[in-house]
Amino acid sequence: MAGSDTAPFLSQADDPDDGPVPGNPGLPGSMGNPKSEEPEVPDQEGLQRITGLSPGHSALIVAVLCYINLLNYMDRFTVAGVLPDIEQFFNIGDSSSGLIQTVFISSYMVLAPVFGYLGDRYNRKYLMCGGIAFWSLVTLGSSFIPGEHFWLLLLTRGLVGVGEASYSTIAPTLIADLFVADQRSRMLSIFYFAIPVGSGLGYIAGSKVKDMAGDWHWALRVTPGLGVVAVLLLFLVVREPPRGAVERHSDSPPLNPTSWWADLRALARNPSFVLSSLGFTAVAFVTGSLALWAPAFLLRSRVVLGETPPCLPGDSCSSSDSLIFGLITCLTGVLGVGLGVEISRRLRHSNPRADPLVCAAGLLGSAPFLFLSLACARGSIVATYIFIFIGETLLSMNWAIVADILLYVVIPTRRSTAEAFQIVLSHLLGDAGSPYLIGLISDRLRRNWPPSFLSEFRALQFSLMLCAFVGALGGAAFLGTAIFIEGDRRRAQLHVQGLLHEAGPTDDQIVVPQRGRSTRVPVASVLI
Repeated sequence: MAGSDTAPFLSQADDPDDGPVPGNPGLPGSMGNPKSEEPEVPDQEGLQRITGLSPGHSALIVAVLCYINLLNYMDRFTVAGVLPDIEQFFNIGDSSSGLIQTVFISSYMVLAPVFGYLGDRYNRKYLMCGGIAFWSLVTLGSSFIPGEHFWLLLLTRGLVGVGEASYSTIAPTLIADLFVADQRSRMLSIFYFAIPVGSGLGYIAGSKVKDMAGDWHWALRVTPGLGVVAVLLLFLVVREPPRGAVERHSDSPPLNPTSWWADLRALARNPSFVLSSLGFTAVAFVTGSLALWAPAFLLRSRVVLGETPPCLPGDSCSSSDSLIFGLITCLTGVLGVGLGVEISRRLRHSNPRADPLVCAAGLLGSAPFLFLSLACARGSIVATYIFIFIGETLLSMNWAIVADILLYVVIPTRRSTAEAFQIVLSHLLGDAGSPYLIGLISDRLRRNWPPSFLSEFRALQFSLMLCAFVGALGGAAFLGTAIFIEGDRRRAQLHVQGLLHEAGPTDDQIVVPQRGRSTRVPVASVLI
């Protein structure tokens, strides 16, 4: 009672957006709870006790998730590996070719929030099984579409987005619930190795299977069979760990899901999440454009240089560029992801803002090399490949680090939702429209020039230069993330430990004494 007598007559309600975070004077957060130590990091035995899974089983789950992630990206870029053949078969131009990727990404983007919501509340294993089984069937069906029904190919590529959305929003949160700290970063780096490696294998499988079978349709029939294996592995190997348990103190209460609108409101107020998502959007824009158009651009460059005969109607487009670009994508992905994670891990000990700064350095460094790769294409194809190699290596430094940032600035019960909306934002403003935009700019430029192989090359060259500018903007967004990263990470840690509680529906209420006790009442009911 004495405490209430000496308190101010009108005092602010407990609100995480006001008061200092314990141990961080002046940082918005909580009511100043003195218990402010760093979260406990469990050892191997502690993790096994919490998750109910042995270290070997947890590692096996990550291996299965990596296999499926590799398969997802392999399927996504198989189409790019045989794009010139698809253009010939369906008799379409650059803008229509860009729509193939745009329709897929748009579907993926729209469905991601649905699976994000479900992934935070229901069994993640069964959601992934259903999505991947559906994706495999649709991909197989897309290989039997006749040449006069291009719209049907677009429809099936859109339906493929169901499987990718069911997996990409959920798999990283499973890894987050199995590992913590540096161990989690290492596992995420292994998981995200699958993106560039799978992308490169997509180009390689597309071009080589087409050459072996003499028909590009067989390139689309490889991943569905592997998808059946993925569903079986998911069902037999993967187990559902408790959400957020590895990050809580032993005496902390379990976290309960909040409403979907509360999740969105909290994410919108998290500047590290918003800015890192904008930075990743730039990565998606650049990679989406290069993924679809780089092999075609390299082929046109060789035609202009006289190294390759042009691709004529009715003929199979014979070029080694899809294979070479696929190998470069695999190698630069492994180098870039590993380099980014290792540099960030070493710098974290001296600079807590290392993660966003490494991402910014990667994007800002890649922009000039990507520009040079385009500018040199008419003079030397070797120089073009060298600059692409350097640019893609720097660009790939972001993949695992961005995922790690999301996982430590967002609490466990809304991570799938955060993954989903990062996917929506990065694809809505990134690779959902970038392939089509590049193709559209290329077609518009060609209209102003006499028809020739040189004009086709120059139009695509100038349109792809937009990627360098967008990459620089993404680097600026990561620099902004570095300003807020420490405070947002600390707030998430305190919330998981039960030391910080978000304001709920009573955000617009204040605390007043009533009959010797403090009571919340609406602000509008108090006359000051």
